[in-house]
Amino acid sequence: MQNRSMAARESLATLLGRRPMSSAAELAAAVGTSVPTVHRWLDELGDRVVAGGKARRARYALRRALRGDAADLPLYEVDEAGRATLRSRLALTAPAGTWMPFEGAGWPLIEEARDGWWPGLPYPLHDMRPQGYLGRQLARAEHRVLAVAPDPEEWSDDDVLFVLSRSGWDTSGNLILGDAACELWLESKSSVADPLAGMQVGPAYARLAEQAIAAGVPGSSVGGEFPKFGAMRDLPGAVTPHVLVKFSGADDSAAVRRWADLLAAEHLALECAATLPGVRSARSRLIVHKGRSFLEVERFDRVGLFGRSRLCGLDTLNAALIGEGTMDWPRLASRLAQAGWLSAEDETRVRHLWWFGRLIANTDMHLGNLSFRPEGMLQLAPTYDMLPMLYAPLPGGEVPVRPFQPALPLPDQREIWATACRAAIAFWTRVTGERRISAGFRSVAQANAQLLADNAARA
Repeated sequence: MQNRSMAARESLATLLGRRPMSSAAELAAAVGTSVPTVHRWLDELGDRVVAGGKARRARYALRRALRGDAADLPLYEVDEAGRATLRSRLALTAPAGTWMPFEGAGWPLIEEARDGWWPGLPYPLHDMRPQGYLGRQLARAEHRVLAVAPDPEEWSDDDVLFVLSRSGWDTSGNLILGDAACELWLESKSSVADPLAGMQVGPAYARLAEQAIAAGVPGSSVGGEFPKFGAMRDLPGAVTPHVLVKFSGADDSAAVRRWADLLAAEHLALECAATLPGVRSARSRLIVHKGRSFLEVERFDRVGLFGRSRLCGLDTLNAALIGEGTMDWPRLASRLAQAGWLSAEDETRVRHLWWFGRLIANTDMHLGNLSFRPEGMLQLAPTYDMLPMLYAPLPGGEVPVRPFQPALPLPDQREIWATACRAAIAFWTRVTGERRISAGFRSVAQANAQLLADNAARA
C-alpha cells in the first residue's frame, strides 16, 4: 500500500513537472482520482511543490533547482533611508518559469501575475540584469567565477537569476535578490569610500576612464554607446553622491570631437527638458580634464549614501503589461493611462518629452530611455539620455553631414508641440553659445534654432 501511495505521489510530481500552474481539479482529472486525494498527495510532496493563489485560484507547480539549489531566493527592497526589508521570495518552477508573489508591492500586475506566477524572469527584476557597457564590463570580469558566458546577451533567465543572487547588489532600482548579494551590499555599507570632492574629481575621473578603457569592454562610442563608469562625488545640493559618468576619447579626431560635443549637448538638453511643464531631469554637469569630456549624471534611483528608490524602464513595462511592437512613447503612455497605471498628467509629460526629443534631433528614443517609478501608479522618472543622436559619428569614425527635418504637429498635437518647440529652440540656442562645443557643431545648432523658429511661425 505504501509503495502504491509513493508511486501515486511520484506520478503527480511528474505531471506537475510537465503542467505547471495546474489546479487541484485539473490534476485530479489527469490522474483519475478525487480532489481531496490530490490535496493529500500535494501535502505529502511537501517543499517539492510550489503553491500560489487562494481557494479556487490556487494553482500548483513542481519546484525546480537553480544550479542544484532548490531553496527560495529572498527578495529584499531597500528604502530611501537605506533599510532593507524582505519583500518576497522567488522559486523556480518546472519545466520553466518562476513563482514570486508581488501583489501589494506597488507594481502594476496583469491578471496572470497576481498570484505570483511568471513564465520567465519576473518583470520587476528585468532591469536589474547586467546590460549595456557596464553590464558587459561585469560579465567579462566575472563570467568565469559565475560560470556564465562573457556576453550577458547570451545569458538564460536562470543565468541572470544566479548572477543577481550572487553579485547583484548594486543594480538599477532598489531590489536585491538573494542573501549572498544582500551580504555584499551590507559589506559595502561598512566600507564605503569618501565621495570625491572639489579638485579631486577631474583627476579621479581621468583615472577611472583609463581603467574602463583598459578593461577592454567591447562596444564604445563609435558604436553608438558612450563608455561609462560609476563613481561617488560630493556636490552641494545633491540628492545622492552616486553618479554615472559618460566620457569621450582623449584624442582630437573628428569623431572624438563630435562625441565630446554630444556630451555637452546632453547636459544642456537635460536642463532644457526640465523647463517643460512638470518634467524633471537627472542632475548633470560637464567636466573637461586631460583631453576628455565627462558628463556626470546623478543617479535618481539612489538617495543619500545608502538609500534607493524603485525604477522600471518603459521597455520592460511594455513587454510585461502591453506587448506592443512600437517605439512610440506617447502611444504606450496612452495605453498605460487607459489601464489606470499612469496619470493623465504624466501622460502629457511624456508627450512633451517625445516632441522635445524629436525637435532636438534625438533619433535614439528607444523604450529603455524612459523610466517610471512604480508607486501604486507609475510615476514618470527624471529624464536621461536625451541628446541629438542624429549627429553621432558613424561606426567607422566618419562624421557625416545629416539634414535635420523636424516634424510638424497634427492639429490636436499643436499645443504640446509648441511648448516642446520653445524648449527645443532654447536648447539649440544654448548649444550655439556653449564654448566647450566645437565651432562646427555650434553652426549646426544655430541653423537648427532658426529652422524651428520658422516652423513655429508657420505651425
